[in-house]
Amino acid sequence: MSSCYLGIDISKERFAVTLLGGAQSASGQFSNDPAGFAKLARWLQKRRATSLHACLEATSRYWEALALFLHDQGHQVSVVNPKLVKRHAESIMQRNKTDAQDAFTIADYCQKHQPPLWEPPSPAYRELQALVRHIQALKADRQRERNRRETAISTEVVTAIDSHVAFLDDQIAQLEARINDHIDQHPDLKADKELLQSIPGIGDVLAATFLAEVRDVSRFQNAGQVAAYAGLTPGQRQSGSSLHSPGHLVKWGNPLLRSAFFMPALSAHRWNPVIAALKLRLEERGKSKMTIIVAIMRKLIHLCYGVLKTRQPFDPQHGIEQAISA
Repeated sequence: MSSCYLGIDISKERFAVTLLGGAQSASGQFSNDPAGFAKLARWLQKRRATSLHACLEATSRYWEALALFLHDQGHQVSVVNPKLVKRHAESIMQRNKTDAQDAFTIADYCQKHQPPLWEPPSPAYRELQALVRHIQALKADRQRERNRRETAISTEVVTAIDSHVAFLDDQIAQLEARINDHIDQHPDLKADKELLQSIPGIGDVLAATFLAEVRDVSRFQNAGQVAAYAGLTPGQRQSGSSLHSPGHLVKWGNPLLRSAFFMPALSAHRWNPVIAALKLRLEERGKSKMTIIVAIMRKLIHLCYGVLKTRQPFDPQHGIEQAISA
């Protein structure tokens, strides 16, 4: 167990820190860039914080460079869901909201709850994740441009939009080729991709996204944890006789992973007998279309976890038996 706890409230430009340990706490603020990281290291060294457990919230991607820096410095690092910190703030009756106060709350949460340690992905996975996330951003830009074209009334605007869409199409095609080449250059990634694509309904894009966002499935104890990581965990709201709401998704997980499974879930039943059996069973139970889609998304994640965990390609007969008995 570390003797010092560092809470970090991070944003795009700056981050505030609170150090707990010893007789008193200390606070500081630094720029969210390499110069700020170096100043933080000197600040910690001055306070003799050599055995350190740092904790950050998973806020956008602003935390990644600092977390990697602290890890490379030999410190323990945890990256936690902001909802957990918010609930901790409520539990300790925190009334003020400033950067310094938030950093203290994160440090206090780290000290009291000892969250799991974060391990940075390998350079190969970091590069894959960067490529996959960039192509997702380009696809989102392309869809926004297509939506604008539907309402454009100016010929010049339509021409400009078409030109931009064509440019994005070319960029996306180049990135797709780059992603495939990157995976082929790394034997572990290539083997994992081949296992994933043994599942009917899992193509190049979904396989790359799963590898980029989930990385090593051994980080998870079971397939349900991967589904929860994707934000595909069902929730209930029921209390006494006055509150009884329909089930809903608890979207606390990785939105990029969750969205990547949506479109494949619409058509996977055409090629995957396991998904076809699951879809038929749920339809016979009278489940709604969206409920069935979400169930298929979860099932596909379970199948992905299964082939990577067992290192065996997809076995449709075994999967059908599981789907029918589930």
